[in-house]
Amino acid sequence: EGHRIATRQLFGGNLMRQPAYLDMPHRAVGPMPNADIIMDGTFWIGVYPALTGEMLDYMVEAIHGFAGSANSR
Repeated sequence: EGHRIATRQLFGGNLMRQPAYLDMPHRAVGPMPNADIIMDGTFWIGVYPALTGEMLDYMVEAIHGFAGSANSR
């Protein structure tokens, strides 16, 4: 988001950990490690029809830069 590219947490995985559902009564039968992995290890890049080619190119460059810096750690 520091590069002005909006991201959101995936609305999936362990829904009971999503902010909208934190206070909802629910029943879970045991831990849900795979749902937690999906929720914690996925990110969302929003796209919409008004994005220009220049905007998309910028996003691709920023994501490649991020992925490259993560691989060098």
